[in-house]
Amino acid sequence: MTSSIVDRAQLTADLGQPMPPVAGVSLSGRTLTVASNEQLVLRPREVVLTFDDGPRPGKTEAILNTLDRYGVKATFLMLGETVEQHPALARTVAQRGHTVGSHTFTHTNLTTLAFAEAMAEMQKGHEAVARALAGSGFVPSRFFRFPYLAQTGFIRASAIESHLIILDVDIDSKDYYKDSARTVMERTLARLDAQGQGIILFHDIHMRTVTMLPDFLEALQERGYKVVTLRSTGGTAFDTPLVTAGTNGSSTTL
Repeated sequence: MTSSIVDRAQLTADLGQPMPPVAGVSLSGRTLTVASNEQLVLRPREVVLTFDDGPRPGKTEAILNTLDRYGVKATFLMLGETVEQHPALARTVAQRGHTVGSHTFTHTNLTTLAFAEAMAEMQKGHEAVARALAGSGFVPSRFFRFPYLAQTGFIRASAIESHLIILDVDIDSKDYYKDSARTVMERTLARLDAQGQGIILFHDIHMRTVTMLPDFLEALQERGYKVVTLRSTGGTAFDTPLVTAGTNGSSTTL
């Protein structure tokens, strides 16, 4: 590793525009487009990067810049109430070629709500993301993650029947713990190496995640992993037509 984890993250965070790619980096893998959870199957040494709870000014942009430098795309599961506060930042995520999904409106544990309230909370979050992206050529993907990963079989089945694709977690970085960036990185790599592939959970609201991400991606390359770009297609989510973002800023109706 060529410089300290803090110095590299600060360089990324200080820049408001995308940074040029790192020479010789070959982290980007295939694009996996799925219509259902059953199709979301990764091969050995493949990972999907996901970020929950944003967007968060000052942190989400830094994460986008790091992802640009390493030539990879991620999936951002956004909270409706946060998107309402920062709609332009939500649009920026989509415009830079990343996949945008939803994560409810208020990050409520859905298992504590009545069924109708739980479904309304999911739909409200999805619709808030859709409003933020309106006019940009993008709408949310069908990817959804349960807050706290808390769910019942009935709620999960109903979400899938509503044409959502549930993003479960294979490797939880636990970056929400008050650990150092180095500890988050080492814990995540250890769990990934033990499993060999998987969907990784990060949060774009923590500075420790911003700080560790450049060296984490460098470590992925050293270990021979590829980062899969995840897209959704087929059906609708709460009757919203789908658009998949192209890496050149174009949009395609699915």
